[in-house]
Amino acid sequence: MAKTVLVIDDDPTQRRLIQAAVEKAGFACRTAPDGETGFTTATEAGADVILLDLTMPGLSGMETLERLSERIPNVPVIMLTATSGIDTIVTSMRAGAVDFIVKPANPERVVVSIRNALKMSSLTGEVKRLTRKSEGGMSFDDMIAAAPAMRQVVRLGQRAASSDIPVLILGESGVGKEVIARCIQGASERAGKPFVTVNCGAIPENLVESILFGHEKGAFTGAVSKSLGKFVEADGGTLFLDEVGELPLDMQVKLLRALQEGEVDAVGARRPTKVDVRIISATNKDLAEQVKAGAFREDLYYRLNVFPVDMPSLRERKDDIPALVDHFISRFNASEDRQVQGASEETLQMLCAHDWPGNVRQLENAVFRAVILCEGNELQPHDFPQISGIMPEMADLPAVAERSNPANDAVAQSGAAGSGPVAIKTEEGEIRTLSDIERDVIEYAIDFYQGHMSEVSRRLGIGRSTLYRKLREYELDPDEKKTG
Repeated sequence: MAKTVLVIDDDPTQRRLIQAAVEKAGFACRTAPDGETGFTTATEAGADVILLDLTMPGLSGMETLERLSERIPNVPVIMLTATSGIDTIVTSMRAGAVDFIVKPANPERVVVSIRNALKMSSLTGEVKRLTRKSEGGMSFDDMIAAAPAMRQVVRLGQRAASSDIPVLILGESGVGKEVIARCIQGASERAGKPFVTVNCGAIPENLVESILFGHEKGAFTGAVSKSLGKFVEADGGTLFLDEVGELPLDMQVKLLRALQEGEVDAVGARRPTKVDVRIISATNKDLAEQVKAGAFREDLYYRLNVFPVDMPSLRERKDDIPALVDHFISRFNASEDRQVQGASEETLQMLCAHDWPGNVRQLENAVFRAVILCEGNELQPHDFPQISGIMPEMADLPAVAERSNPANDAVAQSGAAGSGPVAIKTEEGEIRTLSDIERDVIEYAIDFYQGHMSEVSRRLGIGRSTLYRKLREYELDPDEKKTG
């Protein structure tokens, strides 16, 4: 979806001129004739960037800016004015404006300022997100959880955050179990304290005890220095045991003792160390079945499974996909210095129709790749080749000149309606269906232009998105026709 720009200006001519420039650049645009209306529109309808006139009757530009900065501080505001006094500029910047444009506004200058403001907003948002994550201050407001299946998860997480009850998060790989664990910590009294993650399935079996509980110097070969262990590192905060079902049975015994006694025995230590740790564990396995199979201790299972939280798969919360896509686009715009404004409606429909076996992690990686591949303002279906089955074309690929092909020439010159490059009639002499003829025409064009889709769409007189939709509909593969 295109980013929305709100223009607040009492001059109707200026509003129309700026709106035309903004929409020509690919942004959506809203307008308001005064500060009061503009403030209401910004806070109720929303906007990604605001262009605000400094001098207006009624609520002035500075007063509107102050209200906006107080109510929606994360939305960048660009000031518009007929004067360029340094005092005015300094005052506006101190009040929260990110840029200043002197009227009459140059359209190119306006668009550049908007794009810079969006880029700065993405960078600022990413820095804040990373700061909250590193400081253990993530909250449930940071989660994208509008889908009905996620609302129950949030309610359970908020209840769990009000105490130190052990939480077991259940769900498929990639659904975001660590995210809900961090939000539980951030909403609890342990917010700001250590949040230590241990992937139990990624630790070599002979190092599990040392990594979890620590060791003394010289306790075993290679122990050249003392190690505190993850329990002690998390003292006062939260220890997140990811994929806890992968723990070896002998380590499960020691983990159970640590949970029951609130102390850990480091390898080679003479006495145990007291720890104050909140345990949140997660697994993509059915621990009850593992207990029956003898692969997981029953007593540890009941110790961990005090407050279970079931995380739904992404296919069970598809309502969240558009918001997740926008979130990932903003993140990768910031980290990769890109300026993708959103995803097209056709792209979002395709993404919502996909099953996502790898869940949110797969979606995140797919959007990452798409942002890198994207050559326009919006992500298109061909930017997701592994999902759409369509390989992207490079925008700067030169058009392919028509090549003379003796075989094609011979066919084209045959002249008969039923024996040309695309047959009109069936073998019985009946007219073929329009869809069958269209499929053959597209296939012939792909073959003729050797798989270069820019030229195919231009010659057929249809848009690339329409062409790609028809490729999927007719199950045609353009890659087979490309030259090496």
